[in-house]
Amino acid sequence: MAERRTLSRVAGVVAIVFGALTIVSGGATLVGAPDMGAVVPFVLWFNTLAGAAYVAAGLGLWQGRRWAFPLSLAIFAATVLVFTALGFHIAGGGAYEMRTVYAMTLRCAVWAAIALVARQSPARR
Repeated sequence: MAERRTLSRVAGVVAIVFGALTIVSGGATLVGAPDMGAVVPFVLWFNTLAGAAYVAAGLGLWQGRRWAFPLSLAIFAATVLVFTALGFHIAGGGAYEMRTVYAMTLRCAVWAAIALVARQSPARR
């Protein structure tokens, strides 16, 4: 039980840090940071706004809240949907940066892992 609690807290910290970095990075790009190349606006806006949800989910995991799992799962599902939309954008000939594909892959993997940890959280038992 203590091990699961520790894992939930670690996942919470990861989510909070990931969220804060996402907000800072996305916000800087939105307000005119140096040229970022072929930015895909809907991906940029989604990721920036999702940063707040990342922080909320992280706080929920840290505090052992039951709602941390459904929120983490929703973040994962929404990220997969936006990644799918990015795939359609690319397939349709839209401009993009390969780093966006890598970043979305990382986001999906991180949120899949966090959702799995949240599912096993002691608060859900």
